[in-house]
Amino acid sequence: MILFGPPGAGKGTHAPKIVSKLSIPQLSTGDMLRAAVAAGTEVGKQAKAVMDSGGLVSDEIVIGIIRDTIKGEECKNGFILDGFPRTLEQTKKLDEMLAADGESVSSVMALEVPDSVLTERICGRWIHKGSGRSYHVKFAKPKSLPEGATPSPENMLDDETGEPLMQRSDDTEEALTKRLESYHAQTVPILKHYEPKGIVSVCNANQDMEKVWSEIEGGLAKMAKVLRGCVQAGPGDAQAGLRDILLGDAHAGSVAPQAGLGEAQAAVCLNTS
Repeated sequence: MILFGPPGAGKGTHAPKIVSKLSIPQLSTGDMLRAAVAAGTEVGKQAKAVMDSGGLVSDEIVIGIIRDTIKGEECKNGFILDGFPRTLEQTKKLDEMLAADGESVSSVMALEVPDSVLTERICGRWIHKGSGRSYHVKFAKPKSLPEGATPSPENMLDDETGEPLMQRSDDTEEALTKRLESYHAQTVPILKHYEPKGIVSVCNANQDMEKVWSEIEGGLAKMAKVLRGCVQAGPGDAQAGLRDILLGDAHAGSVAPQAGLGEAQAAVCLNTS
């Protein structure tokens, strides 16, 4: 699965639930990059050379690091890829890398929220730098904010420490507008890329969290049907393992065996634009 959602759509809330439900790891491209450099792998050395020269790590290097990482035991049943792909070109390279081992993305899910709602959510957000605790001028006010007062560092204080809260520099309306424009421009082509495969699900994230999660579970059920149609059943097979998590053990024997898929076929990718 590739999970898309603009800033403020609720990816941070729902992604851990998906991790828990599927029992697979969430892999950050940044963490993988640093680990590869520290381990001195071949692709890690390439990345270090680029970074030391002040350059940007290429898509090919990132793909190489992902390829190395998902060979690990923890990824045998699939994985959540955090922060990649962000563009159509990266998406195609990811597909090519997975296909080389007989693998593929099984589901694409988009959390959708109107831009006007996101502006209210994001631009009202304040955080406590030390702990990461998050507040909102409308939805989660700190105790220090008087009713009807204009939020400021003087009256936006952390409930536990009393220390001033802060707003991220990109949580302004001007910055958010640019982020949303970039997100939409990048995401729409990726969704269109996967639509012909019948694996795209769109969830209305502008509703109660329980209802959003219900729609996400519907998307996971759709992924289970994809796995039901393409997984190579057999003891220890990773697709079968993830399929059985989604369908339940009672359904394990009902999947028709088909050949030609690798271990992490049900790759789950989290886009954090």
